[in-house]
Amino acid sequence: MTTTRSIDSFKALTFDCYGTLVDWESGIYNNLQPLNQQLDDSHPLKNDRLGLLRAIVRHEGLVQTANPTYLYHKVLAEAYGNLAAELGVSADEEAKAEFGYSVGRWPIYPDTLDALNRLHKHFKLVIISNVDLDSFKRTLEKQFLGFPFDAVYTAQEIGSYKPDLRNFRYLIEHCDKDLGVKKEDILHTAQSLHHDHVPAKQVGLVSAWIERGEEVESVMGGDPKEYEERVAYSWKFKNMKEMADAVDAAAAKSA
Repeated sequence: MTTTRSIDSFKALTFDCYGTLVDWESGIYNNLQPLNQQLDDSHPLKNDRLGLLRAIVRHEGLVQTANPTYLYHKVLAEAYGNLAAELGVSADEEAKAEFGYSVGRWPIYPDTLDALNRLHKHFKLVIISNVDLDSFKRTLEKQFLGFPFDAVYTAQEIGSYKPDLRNFRYLIEHCDKDLGVKKEDILHTAQSLHHDHVPAKQVGLVSAWIERGEEVESVMGGDPKEYEERVAYSWKFKNMKEMADAVDAAAAKSA
């Protein structure tokens, strides 16, 4: 859903967290190294960042679809084990669990905290994430340093994973109930076209695309040409700093 409204006229930004604010891809790839290191040098995925990320994303999606009530750390653990089996390498239960609980170690992007502090002057800030509550709490403590988000909604509470429309209907309902923010005053802010912008259009949410992938090609953002007919974001930014700059400029103009 596109709009001609000024970007500073909304009341809440709702964020995908892992991919948009947290460097999901670096976190995942770093923690895939025990599998990568077992691969023969001749294996086509040896040291292939994009290839390995695409493989784990595929397995993650399969596990989530088959088991929508699994907590995210269990989804990750099972996806890791399934990928190991596909690659023909070993991953015992301890290794799988270690991967599943690695979420709290995934780094946030360098621009994230400053951008959030600037944006919080203009909006309520809300997380809508596919992780479980415990995983997000560890990220909040270690990476966000306790940043005061106004609300956090996870797949654990909702009982399904994005891009399921139930997650976005839950978001709309609870922003209204918990924060007094109506659907028309929500600006959904995310990297993934598949997980966020497609369903945002389907439920009629205005959205902003945070493209990411500036230093290393991204596997999660998506190809705009592939999604052209299925998304309708109103703004596109390379990173969160660009978005914060745009909001500050719009607010100064309208002051």
